[in-house]
Amino acid sequence: MGDIINIYCDESCHLENDHQKVMVLGAVSCKVEKAKDIATGLKDIKIKHSLSPKFELKWGKVSRSKENYYKEVLNYFFDEEALSFRALIVPDKELLRHKDFGQDHDTWYYKMYFTLLEPLLSPNACYRIYLDKKDTHGGSKVNKLHDVLCNNIYDFNRQIIERVQIVESHHVEQVQLCDLLIGAISYANRGLTSSISKLSLVNHIRQRSKYSLTKSTLLQERKVNIFCWQPREVL
Repeated sequence: MGDIINIYCDESCHLENDHQKVMVLGAVSCKVEKAKDIATGLKDIKIKHSLSPKFELKWGKVSRSKENYYKEVLNYFFDEEALSFRALIVPDKELLRHKDFGQDHDTWYYKMYFTLLEPLLSPNACYRIYLDKKDTHGGSKVNKLHDVLCNNIYDFNRQIIERVQIVESHHVEQVQLCDLLIGAISYANRGLTSSISKLSLVNHIRQRSKYSLTKSTLLQERKVNIFCWQPREVL
């Protein structure tokens, strides 16, 4: 077995009836030997900007007074070679027709997470996947996701996907970073402009990545990899 890679996941507007059209799933990846240094680096940026190291980095907390802090976090992500990010965008959940495909929303949700993660997996590495805690029923969902991911690549002994585990984002800097990135992706795809600071961060990511954030990138893109998913038509 080769490298051990941590994948930190978060999601935005994933519920079926949350009255939000756009859903975004995201994954921040790094090798396990770099994980501690990256977490320390992100905490150091907080301290530099007079924030507590326990301050939770979140898209929902973006404000004019903290805009420079968030831009420095984004620059850290782009400048740190060990970090990479992949997002899956569902532009309009109202177009979903679960009954036509004999599935419920939860089943489709697992399919989307698989679609997000599958391109990141190699048979020559070992993966530890961490998902932000969303509710008290997350344990059963995570176990199901682990089963689906392993079964699809015949990893029945779980030698490739070692674990899929729920964590609390305020304890994990990389999950917080993922929250920031998917928040920006969601903001761009919802066409929002009400927050000058959030729009500035979206444009900063566009400038550094050279991507619009609303279209799929090449599958081989490593730093900011985006896939815009569309439902297929019923035959």
